[in-house]
Amino acid sequence: MKKKWITPIIIAAVLIMLVAWCASAYNSLVTQEEVVNTAWSNVENQYQRRSDLIPNLVNTVKGYAAHEKETLDAVVSARAKATQTHIDIDNLTPESMAAYQQAQGAVGSALSRLLVTVEKYPDLKANENFKELQAQLEGTENRISVERRKFNEAARGFNTTIRHFPKNIIAGMFGFEKHPYFEAEEGSEKAPEVKF
Repeated sequence: MKKKWITPIIIAAVLIMLVAWCASAYNSLVTQEEVVNTAWSNVENQYQRRSDLIPNLVNTVKGYAAHEKETLDAVVSARAKATQTHIDIDNLTPESMAAYQQAQGAVGSALSRLLVTVEKYPDLKANENFKELQAQLEGTENRISVERRKFNEAARGFNTTIRHFPKNIIAGMFGFEKHPYFEAEEGSEKAPEVKF
């Protein structure tokens, strides 16, 4: 008679432990996904900071290098395209990430050309406002790099977790999907050629 009660108690205990484990696994996946989302927001914040600095930089350069219109227009155009390229964190696919990265890379490339052009204008290089903007821009580029690295680390941690057994079962049941990474830009493996 006592043995009939033991079996349902054991089954109930096992079910309770299984439900508790599932809840814990789900909550840890949600927490890790929020870490990825926060890292992505930090990346966007730094790109926005760079975008906000560009108009001041362009206006400062315009005063000294008005005939460099093509270079200035390229920076403004690249900035406009980059600010129109948005990615919803819920639609973070490798394709959307590549498009975003390409738009931001165009801004970086245009800014590099602008800063090379500035070398022709010693008065501009000596301008305190320009030097401050250039320092802020360099700092922002470093922040972008740091935040991209942090995003990749968060995405790697999340992607690893959703692939490990048995959390991969919970991830599959609740639709947790792999996040793409920032990758090196095409051609970045080649050192630039410098001629004197």
